[in-house]
This record gives sequence, C-alpha cells and structure tokens, in this order.
Amino acid sequence: MTSIRDLRSSPALPGEITDAAPVGTTIGEVADRRTPVHVPASRYTSPAFAALEDERLWPHVWQVACTVDHVREPGDWYEYASGRLSVIVVRGDDDVIRAFQNVCRHRGNELCTGSGTGLTEIRCNYHRWCWDLSGQLREVPSRKGFGVLRNDDYPLFEAKVATWGPLVFVNLDPDAEPLPDFLAPVIDDAAWLRPDDFACRAVLTIPLPCNWKTGIDAFSETYHVQGIHRQMLGSTDDVNSPQADWERHGKLGQPYGLPSPRLRGGADDQQIWASFVATQGARVGRPEPENPGPVPERQDGESMRGLLARLIREKCAAEGVDLGGFTDEQVTDLHQYNCFPNISPVFLAESLSTIRMRPGATPDDCFMDIISCSRLPADASDRGPRPTDVTLEPGQADLGLVFNQDIANLQRAQRGLHQPGFTHLTLSHEERRIVSLHRNLERYLGIEPSEVTGG
Repeated sequence: MTSIRDLRSSPALPGEITDAAPVGTTIGEVADRRTPVHVPASRYTSPAFAALEDERLWPHVWQVACTVDHVREPGDWYEYASGRLSVIVVRGDDDVIRAFQNVCRHRGNELCTGSGTGLTEIRCNYHRWCWDLSGQLREVPSRKGFGVLRNDDYPLFEAKVATWGPLVFVNLDPDAEPLPDFLAPVIDDAAWLRPDDFACRAVLTIPLPCNWKTGIDAFSETYHVQGIHRQMLGSTDDVNSPQADWERHGKLGQPYGLPSPRLRGGADDQQIWASFVATQGARVGRPEPENPGPVPERQDGESMRGLLARLIREKCAAEGVDLGGFTDEQVTDLHQYNCFPNISPVFLAESLSTIRMRPGATPDDCFMDIISCSRLPADASDRGPRPTDVTLEPGQADLGLVFNQDIANLQRAQRGLHQPGFTHLTLSHEERRIVSLHRNLERYLGIEPSEVTGG
C-alpha cells in the first residue's frame, strides 16, 4: 500500500494554524463557564472494567451484527462475534430474519462459524443435535438415552433482531426495548437520507491494538483534524461543524468546500480544490490525491461548494444514481451519527460507511469494521452482488489518506493510556460525544455515583 507520509513532511497548507479555536454548541461558538470533563483512564485499560462490560453491557445492548445483504435469501446465515458473545443471524424458509445465541442446547458446543448460503438446518457437529431455521429442535440422535425429552423444551436461545436501513441489529436481552426506541431520535433525524436505498458492498475488518472505546472515540470528535488530518483543513470547516448530543446518541454535520477557520490566511479556490481531492477526490472522479490538477471551470454564480456538489452529482449520474432530491449542501457535506455504544454511521449522499468497534481478547485489543454501502440506482432490479468480507492487518489496508491516518494513530493511542501518571482523560465540550458515551456506560454498568467529573 502507499505509505502514510509523516505530516511534518506534508505539502504546505494554506495559511497558518491558529493555536486555539473556541468551542460551543457549534464547535466555533465561544465556550461558557464550563470546566474540563475528567474520565478515568482505567476504563480503557482495566481487565476488571472490561469484565463489567462483558457482563452488563454487551449482552443487553443493541449491536449491528451484519447487513440485510448478508442474509437476503432463505438459508443465508451470518455469525456475529463480539468479545465472548456469538450470534447466528439466519433468514428462514418463511423469509423472516431471526437471530440465535450460537450454542447447542446439549453440551454448549458452538453451532456455526463464519457465514454462508443454502442452509437448510442448524446442526451441531459434535453430537448431531439439529434445529430447523426457526430455531425449533427437530432431531436428537439416540433420543431414548435421555428419557423424556420434548422438542418444544429445547429451542435455540433466540436473540432480538431488527433492521434500520441496510443494517441488521441484534440484542441478546429478551427484555430489551425495541430498536426504534433505542435509536431515537436517530432514525427520524436521518430519514431524509433514505437509508433503505443503500446496499452493502463490503465489510473490511482490521484488528487493532487498542481498546474499543479508544477506537470509537476517534470517530466522535473533530478536535483531532488539526492534528493528524491537516490536509483536510483547506476544505473542511472543523470549527463550526454543528453537533447534537441526545440521551444516548450524537450527531455531527461537517461542511466541505470551505476552509477551516484555523487557517489564519484562509484558502483560495485552488487550495480548497487540492485539499478536497487529497482527502476525498474519488467523490468527484479524481482518485489520485497527489494530482488534483487545476480547479474545474465553474458555472456562472457557482460557489466552490456548488462546484463540488455538481461534480458529485455528475459522477453519481454516470453510475445511475440520481441525487436530484437533495440540496447542494446535502450532497456535499458529511452527516455522521454516533450510536451508543460502538457504531458510527457516516452518511454521504452517495454512500454509507458504518464504523463498528468490537472488543477483542484483552482491553488492549479490538476489531475495527468498516461496513461499506452504496446508494442503489433508482431503477435497480436487484441489490447487486453479495458483500465481500475481508480481514486485513493494519499495514495491509489502504483506505485513503484520512482513514489511513486514523488507523496509524490508533496504534499509538492506546500505549499512552497505560502510563502511571496518566489517571484521567481531560475532555472539552467539543468532545462531548465521548463524554456521552461514558455517562451511558455508567448507566448500563451500574456505576453510581458517577466517576465522570466536571463539565
């Protein structure tokens, strides 16, 4: 893959970066009399805290397991693994998607691994107990040896399952609230983006040496743009990006096609164009970040944001995707959600990338999944090819400049959390989506009084 350049050797940016930028309801508004928020660093490193999450969080919270494109036909199935938990998602003969705990009712053997198609039964390979696709027991070898054993008494342990757009969610808690209630108000807020119009194309999994919270935190604030994503500053207002902070979830709207206020000298049109191509040039048909070329000719009265919107529309139209129902701002900008606890759906008008962080074997390990979806053409007769699932080591994955920078930094972020002098994270109001994560964790884990101070 192309190596990630040291930012110190990156091409000069337009203007200088100011030392500080005020924060507030929109990131650029002046902060009030708030104090920094402190969160215990041990939450990212402690085996005891991870064990509490294993007991009180993951078995009781809605999680994205796969997409409807992984289980689009009867007999399609997919195993979702998160930490010590494993769930089988399967589409039955009746076309209903169901989910089951991945365990045989006989001796606890795991039933399925991976994913596949054409399943007609769920059979344990250890002693051959067998269930149908609705989870009902139908065969027990050498049944007489068990005495009285009724099939109805031994169904698979069912998990709750529901969908939002292309995403399939599961919850192992039979008393869990319905998914629409859990996700509120995200579903209503994102309805204009028409999530049902997206189909999954790939899931890329990257094992990372960091806690799952370290990973999702990187997609919960834009404060770090000035640090590791300096190439974005010429075409992204990272200071005045509006945020929403709801009871469980949060939202960021990030405008593109105008420079960051952190650049004291601003940026001219060529610098804005070069920055946009360097960080997301594929959206406008310029996949070579090092060769932006001159700014395309603008139409009469067209702004840089209008130019970007037009080029995105033209590229999508060539692929059969009509963005005519969206404004220029909706086409150009990023619309990101943070859904408790571990996913961040990132919408562009033409695509949806859902970032998911799953716990690994230790508090210092996790799996980063990028669930990549594209908007279907209006006249599509089907949802296209099945998704490709790939696992790559961090050094093997080339996901473009910005994602590459995030992945490289996450490999460094966890190590500092172990230093004995570092006892608390110090967070600003700009990082309040991270604060929200921890306050909700405390509710699930039963931590009272709160260990999150300040604010």
